[in-house]
Amino acid sequence: MTFLSPEALPAAIDQPQMRRAGRELLSLALMDARNHSLHLLGCFEEAMAGASALAVPQRADLELPVWLGGHVAWFAEYWISRNPQRALGPACPADPVRLASIDPMADSWFNPLLAPHAARWQLALPDMQAVRAYLLETHESVLELLDKTPEDDSALHFFRAALFHEDLRGEQLLAQAQALGLSVRLALPPGSAPREPVLVPAGRWLLGMAESGFAFDIEQPAHEVEVPEFEIDAQPVSWARYVEFVDDGGYDRQELWQPAGWAWLQVEAQGEGRRGPRHVEQIGVASGAVLQTHFGKSTRMAGTQAAMHLSWWEADAWARWAGRRLPTEVEWEMAAHQAGRRGFRWGDVREWTASTLRPWPGFTPAAWTLGSDLEAQPHFGVARVQRGASFAARARMKSPRLRRFALPERDDGFVGFRSCAL
Repeated sequence: MTFLSPEALPAAIDQPQMRRAGRELLSLALMDARNHSLHLLGCFEEAMAGASALAVPQRADLELPVWLGGHVAWFAEYWISRNPQRALGPACPADPVRLASIDPMADSWFNPLLAPHAARWQLALPDMQAVRAYLLETHESVLELLDKTPEDDSALHFFRAALFHEDLRGEQLLAQAQALGLSVRLALPPGSAPREPVLVPAGRWLLGMAESGFAFDIEQPAHEVEVPEFEIDAQPVSWARYVEFVDDGGYDRQELWQPAGWAWLQVEAQGEGRRGPRHVEQIGVASGAVLQTHFGKSTRMAGTQAAMHLSWWEADAWARWAGRRLPTEVEWEMAAHQAGRRGFRWGDVREWTASTLRPWPGFTPAAWTLGSDLEAQPHFGVARVQRGASFAARARMKSPRLRRFALPERDDGFVGFRSCAL
């Protein structure tokens, strides 16, 4: 199969409007996403070969790259090529009658319901070359079916879901490369000059995806929320601001931490003597710099860059120390839409919010998330909501309505935060 070079692809395929893309742009975007996946998997394949082979230990924040690659291909095949009821879109049952896979072992290897995370290191998975062939063959089948698909939201639903699922997995591969110290060419976002916080007037806000097109299940249904006036930071908390917290004993002052956060910090401190965000080697005014490992290379972070690789516990402790609070998700979304011209800047890091993940009224779980780490239901009431998007995300993922989540202790993603006045 021949793929178009990135230079030959139209800029429109990497815009948030791809949630409503028709056949032509969707076909090109799927090619672009598959190119990106193959490139990242190639980086892992190269690093895992040879005498000093990169190993991927079995940990909650890691995934076997070969499994992720196979799962991306399986997802598109399972929900599109093998699914005779795909045209039903969100109304498609969770377990319709399916056609056979091109690989008889695909379900037992790559279906998360049959191969849960804890079991994947024990599976006799195929090698990367076989997974690459599976990615290419399933991709060709998907594009052929897309070419014959009607231009309506239900018929295109699973093609759009496959695109954004693959984009999420691409960002996951980059987070893994960072966690394992794998060299990847991805520049850090530039810093931004400090700006005064933004005052957003009270009002009613339509929270969630109301327009046509693709939406993740936790972004629906849209509903109005009454929002009091609030003041919110114009940009995520920078390294310069975070260093002040560290220098003021932030990691030693129990009163700044929630009990569960303090317990998490004590466990972390036993393992690595934690006194800063993940991957930080040096931090503080006395040291004169923040050094954080960036894809295996010790990198000096500018004071104006957004602090990243923080857990929710650290973000919450900083806000308490500063006499501020984390924004709710509706405040974040409202500000992103209304205060852009007044300096509200986002897109460098995904951002923690104060909101605990809960279903919105009328929530219906998406069948395609079941059993995977994208399934929201097991995390309701525990995980915290993240808003915005990181520099590691494709631009088409950067919708101000994007709603993701993580457990409060997770610090492997490119995640930071901003604050609001009390």
